[in-house]
Amino acid sequence: MTHRPDGDARAARNERREAARQRAQRARTQQKRRQRGVRLGIQIGLGVVLLAAATIVTLVLVNTIRQPTGPGPQNTSQGGITIGQGLKAVTVSSPAPTSPEGAGTVRISLFVDYLCPTCGAFEQANGDYIESLVDSGAATVDIHPIAVLANKSQGTKYSLRAANAAACVADKSPDQFFAVNKALFAKQPAEGTAGLTDAQLTSIVTGVSGVQHQAAIRSCIADQTFGRWIDDRTTAVSGGDIPGTKLSTFPGTPLVLVNGQRYELTSPITNDDFRTFVVSAAGATAPTGTPTPSPSAKASATPAT
Repeated sequence: MTHRPDGDARAARNERREAARQRAQRARTQQKRRQRGVRLGIQIGLGVVLLAAATIVTLVLVNTIRQPTGPGPQNTSQGGITIGQGLKAVTVSSPAPTSPEGAGTVRISLFVDYLCPTCGAFEQANGDYIESLVDSGAATVDIHPIAVLANKSQGTKYSLRAANAAACVADKSPDQFFAVNKALFAKQPAEGTAGLTDAQLTSIVTGVSGVQHQAAIRSCIADQTFGRWIDDRTTAVSGGDIPGTKLSTFPGTPLVLVNGQRYELTSPITNDDFRTFVVSAAGATAPTGTPTPSPSAKASATPAT
């Protein structure tokens, strides 16, 4: 057996100790790096959490302290647009209609949601009759588009978008508002569906004969220019701020007023019943220039077509 000299043995032991020391040093270095990585990850994660919390707080504050609503569409007053004789909008440049308390002109006010099925049923039964009264000058109609069913269209907020489209017409082409209102109900989607797209709404609106400033209306619909205004008007009306009546509680859509008196909807909704109410609210005499029967002749009345 060969024996290694003592010097060689000591050198070997020293080499092993040095190798072990270096391994331990590398292990400590790696451990420190891992610890620094963990601390950095925690700091980054905490920063993300704090940033997210700050963002949420900011959004809450923005929604709580809302900026003042921008101006509504031109040609509207208290959230509605008034349509008078010849189905023309009553604007600041046009003469005011005869007061409903005066001799003859009846004032009809409609608060409608373009997704509301009962609103659609009322329009189908009475739209032509109201049109004949207004066209002849026997009545004016104030139409208030609101969006109480904004959350009933699979997240698309169809009510709000449709009401905004109507407001765009009130702003840019008011004399076609009555026809556009009629067209929106003619193409009314079912409640609970996604409703129509903005492109489809634009097609309906711009497809109405005589609509002016179509490029501006397209932009208005795409940008939802009056969305905030519609939202705020809906909140106000739902809270009891109802122009043209002494009502302090909103009963839902459609709300139909004749000279400030609420029309109680029948089931089914009929034109005969509404005609009778108009006559009664006007003072038990038919508005001037209309073929409306007296209440006593209701049974023989022929509904408008």
